Amino acid sequence: MSLGNIAVIPARGGSQRIPRKNIKQLNGKPLIAYSIEAALKTKLFDHIIVSTDDAEIAQVAQEWGAETPFTRPDELADHFTGTTPVMQHALRSLMDQGAQIDKACLIYATCPLLTAEDIHQGYLALEKTPLSFSATTFDFPVQRALCVREGKLQPMYPEYIGKRSQDLEEAIHDAGQFYWGKLEQWLTNPAMFSELATPIMLPRHRVQDLDTEEDWLRLQQLVSTV
Repeated sequence: MSLGNIAVIPARGGSQRIPRKNIKQLNGKPLIAYSIEAALKTKLFDHIIVSTDDAEIAQVAQEWGAETPFTRPDELADHFTGTTPVMQHALRSLMDQGAQIDKACLIYATCPLLTAEDIHQGYLALEKTPLSFSATTFDFPVQRALCVREGKLQPMYPEYIGKRSQDLEEAIHDAGQFYWGKLEQWLTNPAMFSELATPIMLPRHRVQDLDTEEDWLRLQQLVSTV
């Protein structure tokens, strides 16, 4: 097998808060299908790989055009394993099968608002930096955050609590949709949130976490309006 650019979509079977969310039906198709379709539309990838420990997810992934050339081991499919070890396992498994990999993109299985154009922008950013990732802005100044400590409400950053929003620096955060990197960066633990990476800015209305049932209801509303 000879590869140039690859996409890896992690999709374990044991999601806790929303059971089976990676293949949960959203507007008539499984959630993971949106990520596979976005990757396919870019025409950037020699192969689109789904890393899973689950036979049903593997079957669904294949039906929508992805490949599952290996089974993710149980020790990389628990609730605590981060995505970097999963990505490294996928890349090394492919190289063991003869793959020649240049660049790789990790795409989450739970981002139906992601577009092929977003992924392509991340790819183009690798001309200047070895890493890129999806990002968006906070919808409220993080400097004016509040917290409850020992039962008492207080500002998290007291020095900023009286400042006007327009006088505070805009902050961004990881949008949790895709992460591009050159092979050597992935294999040596990428410093994704550093000067080595370019953030690809997405509008807030196309970014939605998916950890709770409330998140799922909001995602349904967002997808229905796109």
